[in-house]
Amino acid sequence: MLDGDRARVALGGVHKVISTSLLEDVALGDYVIVHVGYAIGRLDPAEAAQTLALLAEMGTAADPADASNYL
Repeated sequence: MLDGDRARVALGGVHKVISTSLLEDVALGDYVIVHVGYAIGRLDPAEAAQTLALLAEMGTAADPADASNYL
């Protein structure tokens, strides 16, 4: 969900409202890096899948196939 400069994201199954004010042109479906409630970077889908797979391998993230890990 996008609403102005706010978005609802899923972070490992936890839903949270964050600010997107630091990024331009954030769209529904974008993968973003979140730090202290702000989207601070955008990842392309391939890079996001690789990052999620590495985090899952370390045991710190949800299943990388879980589509709920994006806006």
